[in-house]
Amino acid sequence: MSADSFIIVAIDGGAASGKSSTARVLSERFDLLHVDTGSFYRGITAEFLRRGVQADDLPAVLAAVAELRFSTQVRGRSAWMEIGGCPVDAAEIRRPEVNAAVSHFSAIPEVRTALLGYQRGLAEVGRAHGFRGVVMEGRDIGSVIFPRADFRFFLHADSDERVRRRAQEGQKDSVAERDRLDSQRKASPLACPPGAIAIDSTHLSLDQVVERMAAAIGTCPAGQ
Repeated sequence: MSADSFIIVAIDGGAASGKSSTARVLSERFDLLHVDTGSFYRGITAEFLRRGVQADDLPAVLAAVAELRFSTQVRGRSAWMEIGGCPVDAAEIRRPEVNAAVSHFSAIPEVRTALLGYQRGLAEVGRAHGFRGVVMEGRDIGSVIFPRADFRFFLHADSDERVRRRAQEGQKDSVAERDRLDSQRKASPLACPPGAIAIDSTHLSLDQVVERMAAAIGTCPAGQ
């Protein structure tokens, strides 16, 4: 990676595959803005639930989506979504109710479309704040948001290991059910994008995963 290049790193994968931990370390190492798109969908889900909107009530979902206004607050190396000028609350979006509903709301094409431009625009936010690039994690980054990202990775791990990781985080959502819903949705399903580097993190430490990604980023010029 040349000193003056601006890079985009896409990390996709299922729940508890290691995306967030890896992205945070890479953001430090390569001076990248860290973008957790899962928190965006959780934030929207929390907003819908506050309004009493259910995922199976499409007219209500569409009416709520039309009213949402997104902006960004940069804290340290992380991009935080604001809805209507209010930052998404990190504790609120991890509530059990949000865990149970987020995959249902994120499967709605109009919800994904509402976030598409916002997510792509975060590359310019990274540039404006002087970062050397963006590392964005989610489930459709390398396939939909940035299909031409300079570096695309897909993390996966067996379900037992991911359940164990979720338990360590104090979370009780079903990773298998979330994977099923995210993989089978019609809009931007969870899948390893063609050409992405797939890494099985089941038996790897965080450092080992990071080193595999860092080796690719550090030895290849952006755009190659």
